[in-house]
Amino acid sequence: MTQKLIVATPSKGRLQENANAFFARAGLELTQGRGARDYRGAIAGLDGVEVAFLSASEITSRLARGEAHFGITGEDLVREEIADPDSKIELLAPLGFGHANVVVAAPQAWIDVRAMADLADIADGFRARHGRGLRVATKYVNTTRRFFAQHGVGDYRIVESSGATEGAPAAGSADLIVDITTTGATLAANALKVLEDGVILRSQANLVASLAAPWSETAREAARVILSRIAAEEAARTTREVRAALPLSDETLRAAEATFGARLRERQGETATFACPTKHAPALADWLIGKGAQSVTSARLDYVFNAGNALWGRLAGRIG
Repeated sequence: MTQKLIVATPSKGRLQENANAFFARAGLELTQGRGARDYRGAIAGLDGVEVAFLSASEITSRLARGEAHFGITGEDLVREEIADPDSKIELLAPLGFGHANVVVAAPQAWIDVRAMADLADIADGFRARHGRGLRVATKYVNTTRRFFAQHGVGDYRIVESSGATEGAPAAGSADLIVDITTTGATLAANALKVLEDGVILRSQANLVASLAAPWSETAREAARVILSRIAAEEAARTTREVRAALPLSDETLRAAEATFGARLRERQGETATFACPTKHAPALADWLIGKGAQSVTSARLDYVFNAGNALWGRLAGRIG
């Protein structure tokens, strides 16, 4: 196995664009030496890293086998394809794209079936009426079995789906489905409804680390640098630098932190600079004006690097 850190990222489409943008925001430019058809790449200016451009399902498989250290893939695939995922991978950060829900959907005509408890009730009598158990079409076999067991639904058979799962009930090959959906429009178009408590997982793309990968010193150092930059970008995106000139007592500083989460970063004379959560910055500005400031400025930050890197600390604790 190579000593380099292997980063597996989507190889095409919107997922690749979003993954590239995620890394770029953190100052990490993914490169493909021979163009878009090259399935090996690097991170510009960062030694000890190899980028593998793969399908989402292959990324998940390689993370499970320890053949990639980092990967960008959906939580739905992680939960479905990796047995006991919490012991094999670490979900480091949700990335804000690739949103979709894994859901249980039944025909709209089943007016008495609104929740999983109703499904459990009809499953008990379904065989007596139809001579068979419920048929559930899905690509999410393991996820379905876990969820149905949690809700006491026992008499059913999985119909593995390789095509358009939502069409299975209308085609007569299944009675209901477990599938992934973004808006629910396709389910509605096929006369299906999501059960009230039938959202199994609210998934999105995640930065995932493999606990089974060979974590050499080179790989560890590259991972630390990458996670430091990702954490610095996230901290900057969620923080505003707020500056005001006014006399500030210790009591006022404590009130600013308690009320708005604003931390004093610097004080020069009567000019104070705060680091404030973005969502509270306007309210903090109003409050400081009420305390006597004539003007208050708020500035965006590029990066906020901290000595304590929570992302790396969490991963380091898992890999030992």
